[in-house]
Amino acid sequence: MLRRLTPVLLTLVVVVLGITALSARPDDGATRPNADYVVLVGAAGLRWDDVDPENTPTLWRMAEQGAIGSLSVRSAHRPTCPVDGWLTLGAGNFAAWPGTRPSGGCPATAVTVERPDGIGANLPDQASAVVHNQEQLSWGATPGALAESVRCSVAVGPGAAVAAARPFGRVDRYAPTLPEDPAELLGSCVLSIVDVGTVDDEDPAVRAAQARQADARLARVLAARPPRSLVLVAGVSDTDSPARLHVAVADGPGWEGGWLTSPSTARSGYLQLIDLAPTVLAVLDKPMPERVFLGRPAVTVDDRPDDLRAAIEAPADADREAAAQRRVAGWFFTLLAAAQLALAVAVLPLLRRARRLAGPHGPEPVSPRIVAVVELMLIAAALAVPAALLADAVPWWRGDHAGLWYASVTALLIVGGTAAVRFTPGHERTLGPLGAVAGLATLVVGVDVLTGSRLQLNGVVGYSALEGGRYAGLGTVGLGVFIAGALLCGGWLAQRFRKGWRPIVMVTVGGLAVVIVGSPYLGADSIGAIALTAGVSVAAAICSGGWLTVSRLAWATMAALAVTVGFALVDLGRPADERGSLGRFLAAVGDGTGGLTVHRSSSSNIQTLVNSPLTVLALAGAALVWLALLQPWGGLMRLFGIYPAIRAAMAGTGVAVGLGGLLGGSALDVAGAAAALVVPMAALAALRVLDHSTDRTVPDSGRPGGETGAVPPGGPDSSSRGGAAGDGAGGGRPAADGPAGDGAAADGAGDPGEAGEPVGPDGQDSAGTEAPDRPRPAGTARGALVPAQPTPATSEIPAG
Repeated sequence: MLRRLTPVLLTLVVVVLGITALSARPDDGATRPNADYVVLVGAAGLRWDDVDPENTPTLWRMAEQGAIGSLSVRSAHRPTCPVDGWLTLGAGNFAAWPGTRPSGGCPATAVTVERPDGIGANLPDQASAVVHNQEQLSWGATPGALAESVRCSVAVGPGAAVAAARPFGRVDRYAPTLPEDPAELLGSCVLSIVDVGTVDDEDPAVRAAQARQADARLARVLAARPPRSLVLVAGVSDTDSPARLHVAVADGPGWEGGWLTSPSTARSGYLQLIDLAPTVLAVLDKPMPERVFLGRPAVTVDDRPDDLRAAIEAPADADREAAAQRRVAGWFFTLLAAAQLALAVAVLPLLRRARRLAGPHGPEPVSPRIVAVVELMLIAAALAVPAALLADAVPWWRGDHAGLWYASVTALLIVGGTAAVRFTPGHERTLGPLGAVAGLATLVVGVDVLTGSRLQLNGVVGYSALEGGRYAGLGTVGLGVFIAGALLCGGWLAQRFRKGWRPIVMVTVGGLAVVIVGSPYLGADSIGAIALTAGVSVAAAICSGGWLTVSRLAWATMAALAVTVGFALVDLGRPADERGSLGRFLAAVGDGTGGLTVHRSSSSNIQTLVNSPLTVLALAGAALVWLALLQPWGGLMRLFGIYPAIRAAMAGTGVAVGLGGLLGGSALDVAGAAAALVVPMAALAALRVLDHSTDRTVPDSGRPGGETGAVPPGGPDSSSRGGAAGDGAGGGRPAADGPAGDGAAADGAGDPGEAGEPVGPDGQDSAGTEAPDRPRPAGTARGALVPAQPTPATSEIPAG
């Protein structure tokens, strides 16, 4: 009865852990005071390295007394040109100005501003911009949504007119240039948007002059600001490729000091351009328009350094790191894919010649030194991504040759990690390297997540704030590595327990991983947590042996669906501005705009599939597994037969990374990151299994319980390599317990109760379990190895 209830109980445990992880929401301790007026000052291209007390004294003083942050200016066009930035600001959503532009640049775009009455203005192209964003782009932005949400707004300058125009093109109050005394103009409406110019020149002297001119205009705005007003300064766009992070400053009652942040980024000191429109409405205590804004109102958090130079250096350094990351990430993943492909080709002949054949004929075995070198290379390849993540703990981007510094640091970390795995106790066992590598990978990613994911933000194998997709928690690559590492760790640990305890071990390890991935405090990836729940359920269902039957697959599917439904209900019950991605998607489905989200996800999947180097890693890993490792000569089927918990871990990893990539819009990127870890370790373990595929063991009468493997047909005295089986003190030791030991004795099985059960030709017993493996006691000799006989050998241990 208990055995039948086990799948039900384990499924409930996974479901409870998943919903618990996803439902809790952190209290960011943020404040959002109100104001009577908001003045939004925009300067296209303004970055933090343009700000200093001598050249921009007004902005410097404003930053000293106000809240500051790094602004990601992502829009529906890459890069975000000034007209796109102003349009996105007014839409509160990712928008783009219609028209064809060369990719990678920002040519001057003329915007027609008509003044029919001398008070306001009219943009005749605004209607076409609305149609373009509504019908041809996948974000569903409504240009002019911010102006439409207030009774009256003021625009100063052509850029501000684009942001302040209503959807039909009307600007309520307009001035082409900033008056000498703009007090009356700024006080005429609750919202004023001011364009103080563009900072875009590549020459440092000219750029400094442009920033100084914008600062002088800002000084006039501050001198004429209305009472009880909030002044927001933003570098509203890029001016060329590549994208950069820009200035964001808020100054007003209740905005003194601290970092600017937003629930859309969940990262102190970061906010998006689409957050400015909802921030304006929240400060003015105006209702948010329905189904329009994707941004969230900005807030302040109080952990900024007191010294402004130190505070400004943080966002400026983040901008430099993000720019360097973009240059380095492409060649890193390309080199990683090429290295793994070359290593796969090198492993193939070793797999073909690894199995020892009985008798005097057959190919010569590969030199042990060559095998040892290839094993180290496989370990190094599996550790490449964790080492690349850890390399971001060193400020390599500050040097003149950032790529070279990054490559050097990563190479040193790979060498150090490989050495640590090589000299870890138990390395000689079949699963020794697999367990050590999986543990290191899980530790690196897990510690980074637990400490705020600082290594992943703007990291080469993390996510970039310039892309605007994620600012906190687990990124795509980190998710793939963490899923693979956690499930392989769970399989390795489960293999060391009795058969009945393995599902519990797998659920325990997998459940903790689900909490780390899904918790908003940590990984903040609800889709990843749902996918991992399905993977853990599959792994727990088959880790004791046997096949993935329909009933087991049904329980795994039910667990994932239960977590999804449970979290969806919890998330939908929250206020709209506190919902996660799943809750927002379901709300969009309810109001008829869910098709846009599906379209964006499918488009993202297609673009990532075609352009990402991780696609090559995923496809190459799948090809090596299917065409080589799973073949009769490949060794992986034998590995799975001897170690069912490892088979379960790899099957669960495949399910989890497949779902995570598909639902998360990252195609095969999650699978590629996982393959970079799993495939080299699977190849190494298969090599070790094949190397001992013909080993036979003799009984050890000195050990109670019969902790050995098979006996040759001739009995314990049959001839073997090097003499009689009983020679030496270690004659009773299983042959497979030596370096890379395998055969009938499975690594870490530790299941004395199964020692007397019949063992099949692949070392798997009739119940789907394996014969035990024990480490050799110090001072004992290696047991005699007996070549395979023409007739099948019995695998039963004689009683007594």
